[in-house]
Amino acid sequence: MKYENITEGRFLDRPNRFIAHVEIGGQIETVHVKNTGRCKELLVPGAQVFLEKSGNPARKTAYDLVCVNKSGRLINMDSQIPNKAALEWVKAGHLFTEEVQVTPEKTYGNSRFDLYACSDRRKAFIEVKGVTLEADNVARFPDAPTARGVKHVEELIRCMEDGYEAYLLLVIQMKGVTRFEPNWDTHREFGETLQKAQKAGVHILAYDCLVEPDRMEIQDPVPVRLERD
Repeated sequence: MKYENITEGRFLDRPNRFIAHVEIGGQIETVHVKNTGRCKELLVPGAQVFLEKSGNPARKTAYDLVCVNKSGRLINMDSQIPNKAALEWVKAGHLFTEEVQVTPEKTYGNSRFDLYACSDRRKAFIEVKGVTLEADNVARFPDAPTARGVKHVEELIRCMEDGYEAYLLLVIQMKGVTRFEPNWDTHREFGETLQKAQKAGVHILAYDCLVEPDRMEIQDPVPVRLERD
């Protein structure tokens, strides 16, 4: 996934979850934040950030904040890019050995999953979660309680019971992490649901990403640790 018209800036503050104030070229701009999560460990005053300039002159905000430098590590924080990167990645043959037809936003029963992959050999639902939270080189999800995330994992279990393959793909939007684990302190139920899903046969996969100011690409597998200390 590539961005166009990337500009560097300095983060100042975030009045609400949708916008931030960023200094760009000596001017203070109100920009759109493409992640409604808390991201408090990323968006700290003075942080180097990267923004994509919009080509739409009618927009209220001219820039989208998409990437941040956290202590020398670039972290993509665009909540829309993991699904797009996962679609490219699966289509390119990185998840399955055979060629598959991939459909985004596939409805099944009362559920809608991010991706559906099918071939003569398989029918698989894939739910994608972007991960931006990191501490001591460990990636964790979620950064806030997520009833929606629990529901998605439970629905993957139901897909398994109905004879489909089911995957939870955790797209870690950075390099250099040693493992992924649930954020037990923030949402214990999500971690317990992951454990339940793994026992039911849901494939829980984590991959890191090559992140540059103007692009993000899914790259290498990361160990998943679901045991709680």
